[in-house]
Amino acid sequence: MKKSIRDIRHEELIDAAITAIYKNGYATVTMTEIAREIGATAASINYYFGSKENLMEATMLRLMELLKQASILRLKVAKTPMNRLLAITNANFDDSLFSQEHCSVWVQFWSQAPHSEKLSRLHRINRSRVRSHYRAELKHLLPSQTRETARKALQAYIDGVWVEASQSGDELVPNEMREEACRVVKLLLNNEMR
Repeated sequence: MKKSIRDIRHEELIDAAITAIYKNGYATVTMTEIAREIGATAASINYYFGSKENLMEATMLRLMELLKQASILRLKVAKTPMNRLLAITNANFDDSLFSQEHCSVWVQFWSQAPHSEKLSRLHRINRSRVRSHYRAELKHLLPSQTRETARKALQAYIDGVWVEASQSGDELVPNEMREEACRVVKLLLNNEMR
């Protein structure tokens, strides 16, 4: 499918927003700083998005779409409940998504969600999607009395890794993180099944 100039420009501005937010912080980044990342003007952001808030929403939607696509690709080849659970977890550390820039922007967006109706709605959608995926697989792997504890622990683990990654000066290695996540999932399930 051929992309329109408008679609290409949207993608460029979203990429610029990610970089500018990472460099300057969500709360203080300006339209001018975002536009400067690609040699554009703040007026061009207004032209394509209408407002900074709309650009922020589009940026978060892009990151959520990366997570969704990573999940879909991994779930296509996962045949067992345990493999699907690992696929869901590992999607959060996909090469396309798990970078310091993305982690930083993701954490900053969610910290702003209570103050923005649009971001709050996206946060609820994202949490609901992850919760639903985990529950669907955990029902095959754990007794009912331990499923929610395991689900919450897995989500908290992912959130914690992302917060730590957003503040780390170290290079992130997605493959290593996926391996660690697999160990965490197996450890948690082995302990919960006892």
